[in-house]
Amino acid sequence: MNRLKYDVCVIGCGPAGFAAAMRSYDFGNHVCIIEGNRIGGAGVADGALSSKTMWELSKDFSIANKIDRGYRASNISVDYEKVRDNVFAAVREKEYQIRSQIETFSKKEGSDKSVTLIEGWGSFSLNKSVLVTKHDGEVVEIIADNFIIASGSHPRKHPLLEVDGEMIINSNHILKLKKFPREILIVGAGIVGCEFATIFAEFGQTKVHLLDSQERVIPFEDNDVSDYAAKMLENIGVSIYHTASLRSIKKHDTHIDVTLDYKDSHTEVISVDTILVSIGRVPSFKRLGLENVGIELTQNGLICTDEECLVNSNIYAAGDISGHNALVNVAEMEGRFAAKAIESKIKFPLRYRNMSTIMFFNPEISSVGLNEKECQKAKIAYKVVFYKHALVSRAITMRETEGFFKMIVTDEENPKVLGMRAAGPQSAASIMYIVTLMDHNIRLGDIMKTVHPHPSMTEGIQECIRTLLGKSIFKPEAFPQYISFKSWKPEEQ
Repeated sequence: MNRLKYDVCVIGCGPAGFAAAMRSYDFGNHVCIIEGNRIGGAGVADGALSSKTMWELSKDFSIANKIDRGYRASNISVDYEKVRDNVFAAVREKEYQIRSQIETFSKKEGSDKSVTLIEGWGSFSLNKSVLVTKHDGEVVEIIADNFIIASGSHPRKHPLLEVDGEMIINSNHILKLKKFPREILIVGAGIVGCEFATIFAEFGQTKVHLLDSQERVIPFEDNDVSDYAAKMLENIGVSIYHTASLRSIKKHDTHIDVTLDYKDSHTEVISVDTILVSIGRVPSFKRLGLENVGIELTQNGLICTDEECLVNSNIYAAGDISGHNALVNVAEMEGRFAAKAIESKIKFPLRYRNMSTIMFFNPEISSVGLNEKECQKAKIAYKVVFYKHALVSRAITMRETEGFFKMIVTDEENPKVLGMRAAGPQSAASIMYIVTLMDHNIRLGDIMKTVHPHPSMTEGIQECIRTLLGKSIFKPEAFPQYISFKSWKPEEQ
């Protein structure tokens, strides 16, 4: 057996693994990356990049079909295979960027640091090395001073639905479809389920049914945000089945009969030709041989790490496998952090508090920090303003006035921002302005010094701040349908 020695071995070349490998390279190490599936992991091939490419294409198609802007396009059609080809092109583009960088830094004669990619499945052996079974059947042993597990995750199985990749699918099979489904049932009304509901509805070729076992979609958000998301989904033709659970299905040659039970005891039967299971993801660890190095999983099937991503001895873990938010930006942050921990170069601890996210609905919703539910649970007094885009000049010029800004701040004379939600055009770019302020603990009085360009979406944030300080140009009293303001204190409950 061929034995290869490296300073750092990274298992997985997804967002966490690639980020960890490149940061380890920065520190002067010879790094080995082991990847058994697709370069880039779910963050590229069957996850964030591919689904967001589909979302962008569906949004463009939907805009092209608008008839309320003084112009009308004719003879617009869409072909699923051509859409799929565009998504494949985006995936390949990112995959080959990653490959190109790895090859750029591959080990050369006399090099004092390098990155080597070995394609195959890696498993820990009893002597704390990793045995890699390459795709051609060859087995090599990787010996390293330190290891970083970044093996990612895969779609969670549904107890009643056996995925066949054709009629019953998960997110891994979206790009394997040959045409738009006639009718699709999406099981799961979390972020990913709502995103795929948006994508298929925006293309206008599929009747979309969304199964929501709770009273509201994205139930972890405040009710006003959840209700807004549901309304926008319904506006593009999505049928949402709230408080419904799946009792059974019956597959036929051309369709599937689905029986749904509701909390109020009534039952409904619908017919679809495709079911998409979207109930979250679970860590991928079965091939890792963790038992050989004394690593036990938590009750939730996660690898337990300390504050420096350390599992035990010289083994670290980052990304979905460690159980924090399954987001590309979180995975990259943890991967880079693990690489720094190996070198004892940690300057400040991991911070998940102000991690911003985007929900790709129609329109997109971005979030950072606490919402009202979380503030009330933690008994934090707060003030909150909800400001609709109908009053934002840039949104008016774009003819996109359905969005909003919602800002939550501490209940004091010169408050700090606790959290924000933004829906509509440029929501992610807008919210990053607030993220920076939160990271630096800047108070609203200091934010007022900034003059925003006109017309811009961030002027809506500026007016939120002014409203919270009682200095707004547009007043809640004059526009109660567009601006709402309230405060909450624990003792009021």
